[in-house]
Amino acid sequence: MVLHDINPRNGRNYGGAELEVFAKARRWKSYFSARLLPYLGRNVLEVGAGIGATTAVLGAGPGRAWLCLEPDPGLLSRITEKIRRAELPGNIRARAGFVSDLEESLLFDTILYIDVLEHIRDDRGELAQAARRLGRGGRLIVLSPAYPFLASPFDEAIGHYRRYTGRGLASLTPKDCRVLRLSYLDSTGAIASLANRLFLRQGLPTEKEILFWDRTMIPLSKILDPLLGYRLGRSILGVWERRR
Repeated sequence: MVLHDINPRNGRNYGGAELEVFAKARRWKSYFSARLLPYLGRNVLEVGAGIGATTAVLGAGPGRAWLCLEPDPGLLSRITEKIRRAELPGNIRARAGFVSDLEESLLFDTILYIDVLEHIRDDRGELAQAARRLGRGGRLIVLSPAYPFLASPFDEAIGHYRRYTGRGLASLTPKDCRVLRLSYLDSTGAIASLANRLFLRQGLPTEKEILFWDRTMIPLSKILDPLLGYRLGRSILGVWERRR
């Protein structure tokens, strides 16, 4: 099992340029956060926390303990500095490393992979490791890019090994876990991604493009997604529960 083979985070100089750009997508973060909030417990592990952009949206909460796990030293220092400056809630802690580095006695109510699993070569092994660090009834949550046919130069540029379908994500279900939810999010974004795949073939989107998507397309997706039964989207959300 190659838990440390993370692309491009398997080195020590991962710039994470896309993290800065997508941190500005506040409506998108608010949208997907609302979908997964019901599954969050009191003791949360966020794997691959990046620069803490998702942490800032989800991490606050009375009585909630939140651990950011980040293997890249540069990104980890960004999180710790935000904690020091109180730019992140006071219940946030940060730690270097991978899930495999954590003590097996350390159990969580919720483990999050937000736009992270697609960077890990052995995704099945990674989720199996994570499931062993869930208490009974604990939730494992994955948000990742959807549909292999939407793969574009952007995916290659930021080190994605894959995109997921509902069936593909369900096939990764760890032992002693059951699927609670598999749903697609951002239907209008899927259409835009298809256009980029077929016509534009560009890498990292510009800030202007991200803001247009976030301010114009995400509000449309919030209307269309439930009408479509969450069966189409740029991203896919998977939630599992540990049964024992």
